[in-house]
Amino acid sequence: MEQVKGDFRPMSDDRIPMAAELAVGEISLIDFARKAGKNIFSVIPDATRTQKYLRGPANIHYVCEPEMITELLAGVGRAFPKSSFTRNVIGPAVGNGMILSEGEKWREQRHRYAPLFAARNLPVLTSHFAQTGEELGAFYASANGEVDVADSAQEATLTNISRVMFSGNEAVAKRDIREGMRRFTDYISYMSLFDLMGLPKWVPRLKWLRSKQVITDVRNLTRDVIQSRQAKRHETAEDFLDLLIEALETDREDIETTIDNLLTFVAAGYETSANTIAWALYLLALYPEVQDRVRAEIRAVAGEGPLTLEAVQKMPLLQAHVRETLRLYPAGALFARDATDTTEVGGVTFKKGDVIMFPVYSLHRNELLWEDADRYRPDRFINRRYPRGQYIPFGDGPRICIGAQYAETEIMVLIGSALRRASFALTEHPVPAPNLTFTMRPGGPIILTARPVAG
Repeated sequence: MEQVKGDFRPMSDDRIPMAAELAVGEISLIDFARKAGKNIFSVIPDATRTQKYLRGPANIHYVCEPEMITELLAGVGRAFPKSSFTRNVIGPAVGNGMILSEGEKWREQRHRYAPLFAARNLPVLTSHFAQTGEELGAFYASANGEVDVADSAQEATLTNISRVMFSGNEAVAKRDIREGMRRFTDYISYMSLFDLMGLPKWVPRLKWLRSKQVITDVRNLTRDVIQSRQAKRHETAEDFLDLLIEALETDREDIETTIDNLLTFVAAGYETSANTIAWALYLLALYPEVQDRVRAEIRAVAGEGPLTLEAVQKMPLLQAHVRETLRLYPAGALFARDATDTTEVGGVTFKKGDVIMFPVYSLHRNELLWEDADRYRPDRFINRRYPRGQYIPFGDGPRICIGAQYAETEIMVLIGSALRRASFALTEHPVPAPNLTFTMRPGGPIILTARPVAG
């Protein structure tokens, strides 16, 4: 990161960003199962913000100690699988995709798809992000009034999905793709009580009765898109779908697994990026003096042309703002592993069958690890690094998010494009608290005022 002179702190520290409501007092296993399906934050102990390790009900452990996290994700616990309730919740939607596969099957898929997210492919993908960013900026500038930035950010990232992963298919309308992806994400965000209780997969879930057709529809749509592109390939790769099909044909992966992974990338990338953008714009509205500085940097580096990968890499203030947003509002606010062997880490014994919870939201706001933990301080990411395991918005270890650089680039391009065209301010509408199911999303609309800015 380039050296940045001067203080990047907000002028006043009396504004505290919206925070999630965590659980106070003891949480029984029954309470955990009953409440978590609606909002997992309601069962994460508030004490995880002030302690580095906490024992939960039954066989649950909460870990917020960076060295323990590193050892459990990248060291002795690196082979621990995703938790059973995670597999129960999203397994019917993403099948045997990379997010849930284990062992050799996971290694094969990771090796196959890693090149798709390599830095050499980012310039092509960034050109699609920039086009969407220009449209998003124009929308905010023309709104000249109140807008729901949570909804508009979702529409923008869905547009990117259409352009980057489903483009060039005349047989499938972009509106159908966006609607299918919205319904798909809503499906996997619903957490059944039976999933959380660990009941067998053959026990019917209410969401199966309500929405099973959603999975069939989106898988059929995805299959049509892949087969249509296979029949009409571009000479050189123009988007993510070209790159994915090249991997499919080179490695001879069966199309159902390819569908699993394409849906995995959509599930992991679309709403997470959208929510980060919405929270990022909210923070800039809360701290207009920072908004002005970030906008000045964007204009100084990129002028009026579409944002490029090279340009956003020269914007340390924008990058610091995005990273502070991911600290305060990590989309992957919680993930879990199941211990498969009795293991001692950091003086704590994890027995076979124990569930190890990594409450990233609490880790990022832990008062023992961060100065002014609940306050917005983007300067903390200027010319500074933190111990491994302390800041993990994309996870850590061998299963760190494969699309982390992709996501950060998309987020910076869309925010940068929006800021160049519009300014954002708070309104009288209450800001919703974060809600956590499959991902952390705002608990309702985030209504800001958007005004055009002079060129």
